[in-house]
Amino acid sequence: MTIVICLDNHNGMLFNHRRQSRDRLLTEDLMKLFPNEIIHIDKFSQSLFSEFSDRISVDESLLENAAANDICFVENIDILPYENKISKLVVYHWNRDYPSDFQCRLDFSKYTLTTSIDFAGSSHERITREEYIK
Repeated sequence: MTIVICLDNHNGMLFNHRRQSRDRLLTEDLMKLFPNEIIHIDKFSQSLFSEFSDRISVDESLLENAAANDICFVENIDILPYENKISKLVVYHWNRDYPSDFQCRLDFSKYTLTTSIDFAGSSHERITREEYIK
C-alpha cells in the first residue's frame, strides 16, 4: 500500500489531537499525483477532501482493510504497526517547527528516496513532497 503523510521538521503529525496544519494546494497536489485513484482516508481527514468527495473512500479501519495497491492518507494513526504492508511513502513536509505530541515513528532509512520536489502552498511558502519506495 501507499501511505501519504504530512510531517513537520521533527516528524510531528498532530498536536492535542488536532492536525498541525492544512493547505488546500497540498490536497490538490495529492489528487494530481494519483489522478485516477481513490484515496482512502478516515473520518478525521474527510474535511480536507470536501472538493474531491467522488475520489475518496472513508474507512475508520483503512490500514487494516487496505489492499496492496491502495493509497491511504493518514493523519492520526500510528503507521508503524502496518510497516510490513507499506510499499511506497509519500511524505509532505511542512518545513516548519510545530508543536506536536504525535509523531511518525517510521525509520526512513529503510526506504529509498525516489523523488523530492518543492512547491508553494496556499498557506506555506514551501512544501516539500518526497516519494519513497521500500
